[in-house]
Amino acid sequence: MGGLDAGPVARTEHTFEPWENKTDAIVRLLSNPKSGPLMRIDELRRGIEDMGPGIYDELTYYERWIASVANVLIEKGVIHVDELGRKLEEVKARHAPASSPEH
Repeated sequence: MGGLDAGPVARTEHTFEPWENKTDAIVRLLSNPKSGPLMRIDELRRGIEDMGPGIYDELTYYERWIASVANVLIEKGVIHVDELGRKLEEVKARHAPASSPEH
């Protein structure tokens, strides 16, 4: 089998974060053959494999998925990198800690 030798796999239970569940749902919806898929699973995998060892090793499993989804959709012209950047800034602003009043 292919892949990189990364050592033993820790077989511990993992509680999924809400964003991880959403990422899984996004991939399932985008790759659903019944709805005319915008992305195939092999494209998701290619996007992950193209990250290179530096980025690949820094990201978690679902971070790799969402980065690959974004890159594939940008490549296909479904979204534009500027649009994605604006949306990311909106999300960051929504989740930024409230600034404390100055004394």
